[in-house]
Amino acid sequence: MTSKTRKVAIVGVGFVGASCAYSLINQSVCDEIVLIGRTPDRAKAQALDLSHCMDFTYTRTKIRAGTYSDCGDADIVILCAGANPIPGGTRLDLLDSSYSIYKSIIPSIMGHGFDGIFVAAANPVDIVTYMVWKLSGLPRSRVIGTGTSIDSSRLKTLLSESLPVDPRSVNGYVLGEHGESQFPAWSHVTIGGKPFLDILAQHPQRFGHLKLDEIADKTRNAGWEILQGKGSTHYGIANAIAAIVRSILNDDYKVIAVSAILDGEYGMSDVCLGVPAILTRLGIAEFVELNLSVKEQQQLAYSGSVIRKAMDAVNL
Repeated sequence: MTSKTRKVAIVGVGFVGASCAYSLINQSVCDEIVLIGRTPDRAKAQALDLSHCMDFTYTRTKIRAGTYSDCGDADIVILCAGANPIPGGTRLDLLDSSYSIYKSIIPSIMGHGFDGIFVAAANPVDIVTYMVWKLSGLPRSRVIGTGTSIDSSRLKTLLSESLPVDPRSVNGYVLGEHGESQFPAWSHVTIGGKPFLDILAQHPQRFGHLKLDEIADKTRNAGWEILQGKGSTHYGIANAIAAIVRSILNDDYKVIAVSAILDGEYGMSDVCLGVPAILTRLGIAEFVELNLSVKEQQQLAYSGSVIRKAMDAVNL
């Protein structure tokens, strides 16, 4: 990445793409945002609306509508184009439409000399991330999906309400597919540094009513609950994207659970899963390979097999 301007392009200007831009602007994450959409007039309207935020933010972020040619000197291209899951289905049901979209988009972006980092947010995000990696030819460290970052945040929020404690004092990760086979790695969840499982064991009268399976189900189904109530999820995932982009541009070395292509990590290869990774200016600098329990190892392997089976269906 040779650009001195912190430039981000967002492909897809629906609820997720526009909310992502809004988060980036309000958090002063980058210097320039280019919105690229299937309908140029909508992209222009979104950019115009967002430009009117500037009088009320700490720094000015230049925002405009553009085309794939604007990706050539971008530091990061965020991929938000795609459909929402249909209630009663799964995110994997979107695979065919996403494949059709991105087998056209990625060559167009790469054809204009893009040499930065892709951040994928479209569903099914683990497979889209893998797809983008294959289509782009970039190193796996520079193709990142939002993965289970939002699911990990949902888990922390649920736990914070039950204990109660500030969600930022909860540390832990949801691993695997951003979908039905995901699971919380309970062996690594801590509250203020203290293992959550120890807290449950030491305080059965206070926390005996908490059921781990129920919390895992609520975490997994949170997106569907939002989808059924208002038709889309976009604020939470937009902030997750902003956190990923901020960590990259600021060279933060922050650990976030993202979709990453595995090559031996956790005993798996040639598959993309949500796992904690250290994010820097170069993308994924290193994986944080957790020492999982036997059950959790089995759950992660199963989640990988679910994703691999779906990938095989489209010959990836």
